[in-house]
This record gives sequence, structure tokens and C-alpha cells, in this order.
Amino acid sequence: FFEEFFRNYANNREVLGVVVCPTMGKKSLFRLFIQMYNFYGLKDFLRTLLRHLLVSLKGNTLKRICSRYDIPFFEESDINSNSFINYWKKRNLNLIISVSASQIFKKELLSLPLNGCINIHNAKLPYFRGMMPIFWQLYSFKKCVGITVHKINLKIDQGDIILQREIPIIEGGSLDSTIKRAKKIGAHCIIEAINLIKSGKVEFFPNIPEQGSYFSFPRREDVLEFRRRGNKIYD
Repeated sequence: FFEEFFRNYANNREVLGVVVCPTMGKKSLFRLFIQMYNFYGLKDFLRTLLRHLLVSLKGNTLKRICSRYDIPFFEESDINSNSFINYWKKRNLNLIISVSASQIFKKELLSLPLNGCINIHNAKLPYFRGMMPIFWQLYSFKKCVGITVHKINLKIDQGDIILQREIPIIEGGSLDSTIKRAKKIGAHCIIEAINLIKSGKVEFFPNIPEQGSYFSFPRREDVLEFRRRGNKIYD
């Protein structure tokens, strides 16, 4: 996502920083390890670990991507802390963009930017709210994967919608390859949303949760059923 965004966004100097939160929020490393192992299974779990190691060795980590584009990089354990809020309050933010943020934005953080906070979600809200939306769309035999850019409010994935797109699912494609395609296209959706907000021409559409669906992180039995239905994690 970030490589595609910085490569194509014409005004990278407007970006005051990229902030990274702990993976999966406040879970312990052990709990995260078990959750990932249960999701991937032994073979794909080892493959995922190897991939992350190779990414790090090749210099394609987010920190190094930010460095290449001269974007300040921050690591923050709690984005709702007073110290974090006070630091960014002084910088007169126009917009905060959430990309797979692992923490919920609370009221004071949401009120910081002039134009509020927006999020990108890989489904057509209000459907497939929650965790791992692409997994659940493949699980549900959908023909397309959705992308939604929406305002963030105090409820998860329930803010007003700015724009939505659909990506056809390639027959025989994996969860991994579909996520990669969605991230690249999602970067362009965020650029489009930024330009709409800057132009003052953005039209918000209601996001009605009662008309949609919500999914949590897949359990081991969900992954087994996912595979039984003809899906795969990697190509």
C-alpha cells in the first residue's frame, strides 16, 4: 500500500508522518504467535515468517520505504495517549488516514484533524465489517472484493462512506494475491478520497450497520472450511 501511495501521490511533502502501532493491538507476542499459527497452519506459518525476514533483509520494511520518500516515521504504543495527542495537536493536522490500524480511535484523536479521520476497509461496507474482510469475502464465494474509504467515528467501520470500488476476484487466486491487489488499488482510492476532501466536493453516503454484517478474526475451523471450499492462503 505505502509504496504505491508514495509513488503516485503528487504531494508527499504534505505527509507529516507515518505512525505504526503494535501489530494486533495490545496482544502479547505469544498470543499473536498462537493466533497466526492457528490461522496459517505449520507450512504457511513458516512461509510467512520467512517472507517477513526476506522483506526486512531487502530493505522493504515500512520504515525504509518512508526513508526513501523522506517521510517521518514514528512508532507509538498508544495513539490515544496524552503525549501522542499533544504532540500532533501542535502540528495543525488536516487529515488522519488509518490503514489497518490496530487500535480504536477515541474521541480526542478523532477531533484532532480539521477534516477528521478516514479509514480504508477492504469490503463494501456495511457488509463484512470487522477483521480479515478479504478472507471472509473469499470464504463466502463472492465474485468481487470491495474497497471502502469512509470517515472514522467511535464505532468500528460505521462512519459515513466517501467512496467504494470493486475488484473482480481472479479465479484460482489466493488470499495473499487478492490482498496485494486490493492494497495497490486501495492506495489509489485513498489518493482519490484525499483529492475529493481537498476540493470540498466530497459527498458522504450513509453507512448503516444494521443492513450489513460483521466478522471477527477467523478461527482454525474457519480456515479449514476456507480451504475445503477451494480457497488457498498462498499461490
